[in-house]
Amino acid sequence: MLEVKNITKKFGNFIAVEDESFKIDDGKILGLIGQNGAGKSTTFKMILNFLKPDQGEIFWNGQKISDPTLDEIGFLPEERGIDVNLTAEQQILFFAELHGLKRKEVQGKIDDWFTRFDVRGKKTDKIKKFSKGNQQKIQIIATLIHNPKLLILDEPFSGLDPVNTSLFLNEIKIAAKNGASVIFSSHDMGNVSEISDDILMLIKGKAVLSGDINQVRSSFGRTQLYLESPISNDELRKINGVLDISNHELGRIIRLADEKTGEKIFKLVTKNGFIPAFSLQPPTLDEIFRIKIDNFTNE
Repeated sequence: MLEVKNITKKFGNFIAVEDESFKIDDGKILGLIGQNGAGKSTTFKMILNFLKPDQGEIFWNGQKISDPTLDEIGFLPEERGIDVNLTAEQQILFFAELHGLKRKEVQGKIDDWFTRFDVRGKKTDKIKKFSKGNQQKIQIIATLIHNPKLLILDEPFSGLDPVNTSLFLNEIKIAAKNGASVIFSSHDMGNVSEISDDILMLIKGKAVLSGDINQVRSSFGRTQLYLESPISNDELRKINGVLDISNHELGRIIRLADEKTGEKIFKLVTKNGFIPAFSLQPPTLDEIFRIKIDNFTNE
């Protein structure tokens, strides 16, 4: 279990992270979200001992993180760092040996990892011969090859197409199923929603929202309505509590002030009987993110 307790990091007068706390149990995934400069990468660097917090403490399984602890961590930085003049096999072996693995036990696993990530190319090819997407897959494999107990992934999906993003998402789920604690940052709220057990939202270094992702969404009420009905937008806008209407798939997404507005709309659109779709849901994580940003800006 990773425990982060009241950490603060300043650079001169600039507060990068302020009094941040969270924990990640074994087998759980935490999605860390926030705008650029919110403190996500600084948080990762403090967990990895690249930076020392000015205040607060960080524990891995009850112990402060040290060099032996780092062997249990897999870290994928936002800015990728691989030697393009090495072969894929040499690069993967290099990272594996840094974590204390023997070459022979790793060499037999590389072909399987290439298959799992559908890497196009041979492990004996130099990395510069691979496409950028496949180079990224090689670094991902190097991050996972030692079966880390703690995974730290900084914008791991950037540069990956939807198919390869799906492959990586599945590997993250497998790692968690096997007991790893996972923390990752992403600007794609769909990916965060898909695999996260918990979320932590940072704005200008401050944690403004945290907890179980479903409980967080539910706390905002069922204020997002998907509707398929012949009723016009003009009629809907006349209803007090309708904030916004946008087209979506075969119908419309209607943002509501509260759940009671949904009841009003339901009575109106069903007065003549059947309608194809009416689904009242909590706001998406993307919508919640925008709400919190707006609220923080207006404070």
